This record gives sequence, structure tokens and C-alpha cells, in this order.
Amino acid sequence: MVSVGALGAQGHDEFPDGAGEGGRVEPGRVDHGFTAIALRARAKPDPDLESGCSATAELMESLMRVFVDSVSHSFYPVPQETIRVGSAFEGWSPCDWDGVYRVLVPLNPPPGHTFHLEVNSAGQGVARTFCVRVELVCTCEKVQLGEKPLCFLHQSRKGLRRKQKRSLLETLCTGSYLDVEKTSHWFCQLVRSSWLQVPQWHSWHLVFQPCSRSCRLQLSKGRESLTVEMLFGVCQGDSDIFVVSQPTEAQKGTSSIFVSSQPTKANMIASTAWPETYAVAEVKFFRHIARQLPCESLHLKCLQLLTCILRGTGFSSSTWKTVVMHVLTTVPLSRWNRSAFARRLWDIMAYLDHCLQVTRLEHFVLGNERLPAEISLPPAMRGVEPPNLFEHLARDPAALREAMQAYGQLRFRLWVLLSRH
Repeated sequence: MVSVGALGAQGHDEFPDGAGEGGRVEPGRVDHGFTAIALRARAKPDPDLESGCSATAELMESLMRVFVDSVSHSFYPVPQETIRVGSAFEGWSPCDWDGVYRVLVPLNPPPGHTFHLEVNSAGQGVARTFCVRVELVCTCEKVQLGEKPLCFLHQSRKGLRRKQKRSLLETLCTGSYLDVEKTSHWFCQLVRSSWLQVPQWHSWHLVFQPCSRSCRLQLSKGRESLTVEMLFGVCQGDSDIFVVSQPTEAQKGTSSIFVSSQPTKANMIASTAWPETYAVAEVKFFRHIARQLPCESLHLKCLQLLTCILRGTGFSSSTWKTVVMHVLTTVPLSRWNRSAFARRLWDIMAYLDHCLQVTRLEHFVLGNERLPAEISLPPAMRGVEPPNLFEHLARDPAALREAMQAYGQLRFRLWVLLSRH
């Protein structure tokens, strides 16, 4: 992995030529005004970002408490404590943010069932999808609350019909695999039947938005509105990597708009396909960083500015996020203070410049030896070669030239913003 210090040694100036006197922008001149720019970029219309996050968290806690009783005597997946994911819960929001607060609902298998993840051969690298194979296991030897649980393997079909019990294979599966769309329909019905039992029901008006691979809720209270999307996931072992019902916020866009104009297949995904996501690992990384920085939100202000003020330059918010995360692991955290705001922005620009020069931007989670120890990866992901998110640029010279030109324009635009403040 390249360090920002190494970039300077290779001749990448911290500031562009002609930026102020002596070719440098004076940090003292830009800090106050630039901070104001970043704060304005951060501002969001009603509902406010923080209040939206708080309302979402409270709602999820209330629903999960009701779900415990609803599924305790069933053979449907068992929802676990929700995990808040996406830019809003990382503390920032790109200008192209759709205003949806996303949470991941981990699902555990019900009694007498197990989940096994199988990689689909069609997906490779960061675009992998999985199937969740459901198997029955014997529960004859187990005793729960003084009673022998129902065993789907050894109970007679007549006995199962008499008790009106069906296994997960008969309800939410297609063949032997957990079906995303059936699971989504079941979960929405679960929320609908539980709504009157949560404290928020009398103050929020609830409308279900159509979505075949998640449960999307539109809540309103007077002039205030809130959109929450609940994604379903299965954890890969005891790690922070999940397979989810629908691609998460960062996965919905490519690393940039500089892609080949090749014909693409329709955005269709099989109902038994579960995309892999690193969103949980990324949100844990941002929390880890916030606890250690002298100015806990400086990196978020940098990210906010680059994705909002400099939007329309061809680089997606997911590209900027990946670059910023890499820079956070190469520039000492002690240097992320308010007086160094502009310098950190140029560090980020230098890192992107180098990635374009070598046509390689490494995936932040896969194969990254600098990940904090608190982020857990499956054994198979440790020590792998990091996928190249700029591989499409390496294959397409025309797209690379376009990206380099856009970078030059972006660099000049940033200098203009700095010199004005």
C-alpha cells in the first residue's frame, strides 16, 4: 500500500503550482472559510441527519423487542439486533444521497435449521454474490423448557400436518435456498403486524414503500418525514462481513463514471442471490477513527467537501470514500487537526493522483493489512490480493484519459476554492 509521504517523495506537490504566493495556499487563510464551506455542504434539509439517525435507532430498538416474541415459537428466521450502515450512520452524506436511512437486520436460522453460504460462480472479487443454503438438523436430543422440540428430520409428515408446522424450507425457500423476495414479503408482514405494539405507532404515520428485496418504510409526523430501509443479512461466520438482500448504498454505484460504453445486462438478480457487503466493517472503521482523531469530524468534512462541492467531476462518492479511508491509514492521526484541513485535502488529492497514474485503487477491506484489529474478517479474506477498483481504467485507455482530464479540472477547482477562502 502506498503512503502519502511516499507520494511527496516521488514529486507530488502538496499544493498545485501557482496556488497563492510562492505556489502555495497559506493554511491560515483558508481554514476558517473552508471549514464554513464544509459545514454548509454538510447541512441537510428536514429531517436533520442526526435526528434522523436517532429516530431510526429508536424505532429499530422498539421493533426488535416486539420481534423477539413474534418469532420465538416459529420456524422463521430469527432477527437479531440491527446494525446501522451507510454514510448517514458514518457521520456524513454525499450530495447524491437518497435520504434513506439503512439498517442491516442479521438473520439467524430457526431451531432445527442451519445456514450455509455458497459462492455463486458468476460473481468474482468485489462483485460476489452468495446463495444461503438451508439444511435441517436433528433436534431429537435437545430439550427446551422441559419439552422436546419438534424435529423436522424425524417427525412424521402426518405428525407435522397435525401440529400445523412447516419448516423454513417450505415457507421462505426456493428449492434448498433462502429466497430474498419471499423473506422480504414475510418481514414486511411481520413489521405490519407488530406496528401497533411499538411506542412510535401513535406519533408516526407508516406507509410501506414497494420493494421486493428489502423492507422500506416511509414515516411521517407533521412536516417531518423519515425513510428507513431494512436490509436482511446473513453473517459470514463470526465476522463483520455479511451477505445481504440488496446491494448497500456504496455498492449501487461504480467507482467512477469513467467506464467503457459496453452493452450491459439488465440489472436483474436472482431471488436466491445475496450480494456480499463490507458496509459493517466500514462503519466500524469510521467509529474507530472518530475515537482517535484530535478533531473527530475533520475527515468527514474532507469527505463531505470532496463529494459535494466538487461533485460532477466524474468520481463517485464511493471512490472518494475509499481514497479517504486509505489516507486515514497512511497519514498519522495526530495530523488530522483543524489547522491542517487544507493539507489533508491535498493529501487526498495526491493519493487519487497516484492511483490514476498506476491505474490501481485497492479495495479498502479485502487484503488490507492496516485494518484495525477490532474489524473481523473471515479467514479466507485475510492475506488475499486486494481487488483493483480501477481495473476498468486499466483496460480502457479512453476512459483513463477522460479520468485524468477530470482529475486536472478537479485539482484546479479545489485550488480556486482554497484561494478564495
